[in-house]
Amino acid sequence: MNITQFSIDTILDPTNIIEGKRYELLLDVEVDEEDELYSEAGLEIRAIIGVLDGNVRVISYFIIDKKDNAYLEFELEDEEQQMILTLCHEDLKTELGLA
Repeated sequence: MNITQFSIDTILDPTNIIEGKRYELLLDVEVDEEDELYSEAGLEIRAIIGVLDGNVRVISYFIIDKKDNAYLEFELEDEEQQMILTLCHEDLKTELGLA
C-alpha cells in the first residue's frame, strides 16, 4: 500500500460525550496490481482516529473504491494500520505533546 496524499481533520464533539480527541483521516492509496484490493481508479481510506492520554488508535475505517465510491468489505493488515498510526503520530506531534 502506498499513500499518495492525505488530510486530517478534527471531529468536534460539542456534547463532550467522547473522551479524548477524534480525527477523520482521508487517505488516497495505491496498491499493487496483484493485490486483491487493486482498483485502476485507486482507493480511498476514511479512518476515525482516537487520541486519549497520548495514545493513538484506529477506531474504525472504510475502504472505498474511487471508481464508483463503493465500500469494499476488506480489512487492513496490521502493518497497514500501523502505517496509518505512524502517519498520524507524525502529523499530530504538537497536539500529542511529542514535538
